[in-house]
Amino acid sequence: MRLIAGLTVGLILGFSVWYFWPKEKKVFLSPEGKWTFESKPFEKYSFPKLRERVFIPDGIWVEGSMFYYWVEGKKVSGQILKPVGSVPTNGWPVIIMLRGYVDREIYQPGVGTRRAAEMFSQNGYLTLAPDFLGYGGSDQSFPNNLEDRFFHPIEVLQLIASLKNLDMANPNQVALWGHSNGGQIALSVLEISGKDFPTSLWAPVSKPFPYSILYYTDEADDNGKALRRVVAGFEALYDSDEFSIQNYYDWISAPVQVHQGTADEAVPLKWSQALEKSLKDKDKNVKLYIYPGADHNLLGGWEAAVERSLEWFKQK
Repeated sequence: MRLIAGLTVGLILGFSVWYFWPKEKKVFLSPEGKWTFESKPFEKYSFPKLRERVFIPDGIWVEGSMFYYWVEGKKVSGQILKPVGSVPTNGWPVIIMLRGYVDREIYQPGVGTRRAAEMFSQNGYLTLAPDFLGYGGSDQSFPNNLEDRFFHPIEVLQLIASLKNLDMANPNQVALWGHSNGGQIALSVLEISGKDFPTSLWAPVSKPFPYSILYYTDEADDNGKALRRVVAGFEALYDSDEFSIQNYYDWISAPVQVHQGTADEAVPLKWSQALEKSLKDKDKNVKLYIYPGADHNLLGGWEAAVERSLEWFKQK
């Protein structure tokens, strides 16, 4: 099953009345009413603009197995797993766990991250898996799905900044783990921040935007016709390259590990091979592991992948 088919439907519904007006206009109608914006409201989400942002630590707190933090006045929830034993003087090293796409109707905190997080926490890492807006105990997401997508790196970068306000976390020892679309979010974070967070990517969606979403439209009832109109409207106002990972590999300074199964029906093997080549061509520290017969969730190679990820984090 293609992993972002549900996202396609959300994009179509959320953007059926979206930016199809001349650039100089600042008002449009949506199902939520009349909105007034600057002429290009999403420009602030472009990678060059996000690169200029400074993320200031904000509130973050823990309640049982959940954590919560503030992002631009919105509350975001997530699942936290703590190692056994007392907290070290400087706090536990942290792994931020970034899941792939999950339908809201079936989502529960920890879906897509829990199994790997349990292994990491058993080995001394504090794991934080944000739900993202609109999921779990988080505040409501944006009125359209495309803005949700652009906002994900901000949610992660704000979480990392706010670790300074979480006593049990060591804000100077942070790593990223990303699966599927979470892998694309992790790459975005590495580029925007320029920080050397050791990163393990499992079957990452590594193709450029908007192809990274158009690829999954074959399961839509209209074979993607409505979504292509949405993308055309977006590209009439914006340079989509400025919202995509492929132009900013130079900004990555972190060591990156990639795990890919050959039987993955959602992310083709050639994508991860191309990602490795692109990063190597720019002299980045990257290593690709291929698992014959493993699927999108690395079943058929999961144990080896998690062990290699653990060793990667320990080394880096």
